[in-house]
Amino acid sequence: MRDSDVRAAIKNWLGAKYGADPNTRIVEEMGIWSGAVRVDVAVINGKLSGYELKSNSDTLTRLPRQIEIYGKVFDHMTLVVGDRHVDEAMDVIPHWWGCMMATMRKDLLVSLKWKRRARANPSCDPMILVQMLWKEEAIAILEKYGLAAGWRSKRSNDIGKRLLAEIPLKRLSEDIRLALKHREKLGQLVPSQLDMSIDTITDPACRVAGG
Repeated sequence: MRDSDVRAAIKNWLGAKYGADPNTRIVEEMGIWSGAVRVDVAVINGKLSGYELKSNSDTLTRLPRQIEIYGKVFDHMTLVVGDRHVDEAMDVIPHWWGCMMATMRKDLLVSLKWKRRARANPSCDPMILVQMLWKEEAIAILEKYGLAAGWRSKRSNDIGKRLLAEIPLKRLSEDIRLALKHREKLGQLVPSQLDMSIDTITDPACRVAGG
C-alpha cells in the first residue's frame, strides 16, 4: 500500500461527503506555522478539520510532533493509517483524534474503516490559530467590527493580539475559517482533482505572525 493509494482513498471519501457542499473547502497540503508544517488534507467549513495520512510504507516517527502541532490549530483531527500500523497508532494518538484504518483490497483499491471518530479538540491555541491569517485578512476582520482605526500600520503580531482581545474566540474562529475559504488559490504541492488548494506557497512576512 503506497502513500498515493491512501491519499486517493481519502480524497474520494471526502469528495463524496463534501463535494456538493458550497460551504466546504477541501485543501491538500495546507501550511500552518507560516508553511513550516503541512497537514496532508484539511477540511474547512463550520470547523477546521485535519487528516494526516500514514500508509503501510510510512513510519510513525513524526507522529508525536505532528500531534503537538496540529493540536494547536485544528478543531478535529483524524489519522488515516495503514492496517500494519493501526494498533501502534491507536496507542499514540490522543483521545480526541479520530482514526481510520486503510486496507488494501483484492481489487487493489483501498478501503477505509473507522476505528474511532474524531472528537472536539479540548485545547486549541488561539494565538497559533490567528497566525494563520495574512496581515490584510487580519485587518479586514478588524474593519468588519469597526476596530481597524489606527491599526493598519501596526506590527502584525500586535494586530493578532488585538483580534484576540476584542473579538470572542468563537466568532473570531468563524472569521478565520471564512478568510481561509475565500483566499485565492496560490499553488499546491500535490496535484488535486478537487482543485481547492490554498496556502501551499506561503509568505511568512505577510502573516500575522510576521512583521
